[in-house]
Amino acid sequence: MPGFEFFGDEERKEVNDVLETGILMRYGFDGPRKGIWKSKELEAAICSRFGSEYAQLTSSGTAALTTAMAALGIGAGDEVIMPAFTFVASFEAVLSMGAIPVLVDIDESLTLAPAAVKAAITPKTKCVMPVHMCGSMADLDALKEICTEHKLILLEDACQSIGGTYKGKALGTIGDAGTFSFDFVKTITCGEGGVVMTNNKDVYIKSDAFTDHGHDHLGVDRGADLHPFLGYNFRISELHAAVGLAQIKKLDTFLSLQKRNNQILRSYIEQVPGASFRVVPDPAGDSFSFLSWFLPSQAQTEKAIEALKAAGILGGNFYWYANNWHYIRKWDHLKTAKSLYALSEAQQNALTSLQNNAFAKSDAVMSRCISTAISLTWTEEQVHEKGAQFLSVLKAALS
Repeated sequence: MPGFEFFGDEERKEVNDVLETGILMRYGFDGPRKGIWKSKELEAAICSRFGSEYAQLTSSGTAALTTAMAALGIGAGDEVIMPAFTFVASFEAVLSMGAIPVLVDIDESLTLAPAAVKAAITPKTKCVMPVHMCGSMADLDALKEICTEHKLILLEDACQSIGGTYKGKALGTIGDAGTFSFDFVKTITCGEGGVVMTNNKDVYIKSDAFTDHGHDHLGVDRGADLHPFLGYNFRISELHAAVGLAQIKKLDTFLSLQKRNNQILRSYIEQVPGASFRVVPDPAGDSFSFLSWFLPSQAQTEKAIEALKAAGILGGNFYWYANNWHYIRKWDHLKTAKSLYALSEAQQNALTSLQNNAFAKSDAVMSRCISTAISLTWTEEQVHEKGAQFLSVLKAALS
């Protein structure tokens, strides 16, 4: 993690195929493109690799989430239950649909706590959106049971967990729909891009049109397409799809390297007094893109962070509790509803109420958590060196 660490001749070849035709757009220009359809190829490869019936590429992971919600009928006034630990794009997509993000506690899986989801359900709840953070998964059996009982949509934000699985099924393919992000720092990258995956043909057809101004794509002349409903321009370009097409062919290599490097590093962190690790509901399905670990207290964790920083090895070690992008504690712009566009009264009320909401269970988890990003480029020798350095610095800091 991330895939850009392994750019090479494969990506250049796929991009040059597009450049030689000069057709950078994914639709139309059938003659000049000379049979080059990188977006279609990548969508087919996604379906094959991850086991999804359908895949619709988008311009970003955020666009994929937005598209999935539109295709699933999530809109104005609907409540979407999501975790207090995620990337800001998750709630941005909800708000863009006129829906209301309902943030609830996580547990030591770093994902939605099923009990917190149950407690948050109201008559306005439409969707439960687990976010499979840092390469691992939520308790999908428990969440699916909740959604079935209450007739709710299950939408997987799997943007950070490409290649992860749950009981043999790829994350992102288990709910009513799921999404990946292919931005520059994801496990496989298009530079910028995303995808909606679903086994529901109706959701796919709606996603296909929604990402291209509502075009139905049923004719041979895109300019004569009908528009059954409103849409947006969330199209991916052929250049971005070309990069992703090369990357997806390398995914198994990426996952193998991540697992090796993760497990070696873990063997050193295990020797740190008091250290423990995130709960992974299906350990066999971890993508191993991060090693997320805990120390017994917030004070010890902050001390460890300072020691790693002083030793020059803080880079790639994330203390999310103090992070501006990923945890509710620092989302002041969300809690004060600062928006350039008008939010509904229901949205404003829901967001400002977050100022008074306590997330004590999440704080207890996140204040003790450090996530270490796993590089694809580390050799075995380098991982052992890093592990030994980690162990030495942390033991000295925590003694």
